[in-house]
Amino acid sequence: MSSLSPFLVHRPRRNRTDSWTRRLVAENRLGTDDLIWPLFVQDEMGTSDVASMPGVKRYGPDTLVDAVGEAVELGIPAVAIFPYNRDDSKTADCREAFNPDNLICSAARAIRKHHREIGLIGDVALDPYNSAGHDGIVRDGIILNDETVEVLCKQALAQVEAGCDFVGPSDMMDGRIGAIRTTLDEAGHEYAKIMAYSAKYASAFYGPFRDAVGAAGFLKGDKKSYQMDPANSDEALRMIEGDLEQGADMVMVKPGMPYLDIIQRVKETFRVPTMAYQVSGEFAMIKAASQNGWIDHDNAMMESLMAFKRAGTDGVLTYFAKDVARRLKQG
Repeated sequence: MSSLSPFLVHRPRRNRTDSWTRRLVAENRLGTDDLIWPLFVQDEMGTSDVASMPGVKRYGPDTLVDAVGEAVELGIPAVAIFPYNRDDSKTADCREAFNPDNLICSAARAIRKHHREIGLIGDVALDPYNSAGHDGIVRDGIILNDETVEVLCKQALAQVEAGCDFVGPSDMMDGRIGAIRTTLDEAGHEYAKIMAYSAKYASAFYGPFRDAVGAAGFLKGDKKSYQMDPANSDEALRMIEGDLEQGADMVMVKPGMPYLDIIQRVKETFRVPTMAYQVSGEFAMIKAASQNGWIDHDNAMMESLMAFKRAGTDGVLTYFAKDVARRLKQG
């Protein structure tokens, strides 16, 4: 008998010896229903590549519906729409944001004509429309809160009336969730949902996204006066609580992997639908490392998403959504 035997009454490796046992005792599951696919729309026909996000494309009017159709076939429950606006549409008052024929609204109507079975999430923020590149109206170098909220309300209403099921306020202005909720309710859209970007940090991981929506060259200064300080954790809970009180139906932590501790605290504290955004920088790092042969692409992709499930998320916005769904479908 081995001299180790008194200490090996419990052998944790027994539950790791074969694949069926590992599946049987797995504590978390990643499924297609956990995925939200962020997609970029443009007014030009065809597609264009986002250079800093390998494999990610912007879709024109002739390619958008088929791209969403593939997501439907894969069982992805929702897509989030982001616009790539022409430079000449960006203004100081951001009026294109609430144009009923802007890119998000036009895309929502086109998708709705062909696909009723997928959720549509409109991005509510002003940076793709702003000649200063900020998420809010700027005057004398100051990002104005209340004036911005007035525009965000118009933007959210335009998106819902175009066919969006959700609006996703990602601007981080004070009081915008309550104002948007009131605007939608008064217009008869009391069942339109709000997915609030409640804990959105002033992060270095957003760079490729700004390239994707054409905002990279416009930003003047930084966003630290309205997005959260990466040093803060308790503040995130206060932000979440405030947005829930104002009528948010689900809440978001952004970015994702650098803030798994925040996700876990939010879920354990509030027990509400909690989303995470695996942002462009996170995506680009995995892509770049795999292209250099430093990590295995598919395994890193799946492991990163399992981390979100383990932390407590109910859904993840990820540019990997279709790749993950295909892999899950293949077993």
